[in-house]
Amino acid sequence: MVLLALVVWLVAWALNSWLANGPMRTTVLARTVVPLVFGLTILIIWELLVRGLSVPLVILPPPSKILSTLMANSHILWPDFIQTFAKGALSGYLIGCGLAILTAIVVDRYDFLRRGLLPVGNFLAALPIVGTAPILVMWFGFDWQSKAAVVVVMVFFPMLVNTVAGLRDTSQMQRDLMRTYGAGYWQTLRKLRLPAALPFMFNGFKIATTLALIGAIVAEFFGSPTLGMGFRITTSVGQLAMDLVWSVIVVAAITGTAFYGAVAWIEKRLTFWHPSHRK
Repeated sequence: MVLLALVVWLVAWALNSWLANGPMRTTVLARTVVPLVFGLTILIIWELLVRGLSVPLVILPPPSKILSTLMANSHILWPDFIQTFAKGALSGYLIGCGLAILTAIVVDRYDFLRRGLLPVGNFLAALPIVGTAPILVMWFGFDWQSKAAVVVVMVFFPMLVNTVAGLRDTSQMQRDLMRTYGAGYWQTLRKLRLPAALPFMFNGFKIATTLALIGAIVAEFFGSPTLGMGFRITTSVGQLAMDLVWSVIVVAAITGTAFYGAVAWIEKRLTFWHPSHRK
């Protein structure tokens, strides 16, 4: 099995090298196939090594076992997904990012707030989530509202800092031109500064996608109804059901990747004019 895993790795390495550096390297097919081959290679080697070395299930289950457990427990994992992502992570993400954008506009309008609020925000953002999550769970209860509160705390200040930086990115000449046209502050904000800030804001949006899911899952470690991915991980670890734990991890990874991809897709549609998206 170990020798077979080595052969699979060498063959996949040669194939990916040819696709990435050969005559097809600029095609859509090559850009799509290379990461797929790489990921599939890792899964095959994982399967071969775990089975060939007889690794115990409680240490590391093979991918085939994780997949079969995932399919067999889909009726359990779907409500967990709804509880953690749709209720906790997504609601906290929307609330936190919305509040951050509104706060950034106020901070940009009044310079003393930028000087006073941002250092405090950096301090609060540095607080460990394992310390703040139990407090917020005690304040807001054990249902999804406390998880949303944790997510709001995690995504608020990264989004705030990126939005403030984006609003200040326009040049003095551009702002002078808007004043020459008779535009007031709010017209300048709507037609110049917010569009110019979109690349910065989407950096914050994309960072917040991963923080939101992590925050919701970690918050469930400190108290949750009998639902949620964090709850499922803690209970499954206690039962040594590591295949179910890995199934939850797979669901969380797919969810986070899809969430990030959706935000990146929206970014390309709204900031097509930016040099980073122009061909």
